[in-house]
Amino acid sequence: MTQVLFLTFGALALAAAALCVTRRNAVASALWLVVMFFGLAGCYVLLEAYFVAAVQVLVYAGAIMVLFLFVIMLLDLRKEAPGTAPGVPLRFGAVAAATLFLVVAGLCLVDADARGLFPDAAAREGLTLDGGAYAIGEALFTRWVLAFEVTSILLLGAILGAVILTKRRLT
Repeated sequence: MTQVLFLTFGALALAAAALCVTRRNAVASALWLVVMFFGLAGCYVLLEAYFVAAVQVLVYAGAIMVLFLFVIMLLDLRKEAPGTAPGVPLRFGAVAAATLFLVVAGLCLVDADARGLFPDAAAREGLTLDGGAYAIGEALFTRWVLAFEVTSILLLGAILGAVILTKRRLT
């Protein structure tokens, strides 16, 4: 039963992600992203990572999506002009880029498997998959502190970029 639920939540997340990137309306795209966040939170619950699931719903589906919708409404996005639809070369390039990404990702997985980079069942027995706040905090501020700080600098840059892009000239 757990595997069926996990596959259902995973399929929901994949379908919502696909719908998110294919919608022309920015608000509809943002709402499909919220559905994807809830599907991912369901997967976390089934993996018994309750804290991560709660953070997923509160931070991403709540706060980040409110921020996205606020920016979308602040930018006042209108429908594209009739003659500005992406042409055949742009669509061909997008399909080619997606295909290239999938081929490279597949080759990386095959190479990682050939090199023995995936742990076998005996090596996984010593791993603890604790989704609690203490384990996540300890990992973030000991082993992954550099990646955590680099991510915070990137987010600060994104916030500054959003402020600069949305700032109207005072006349």
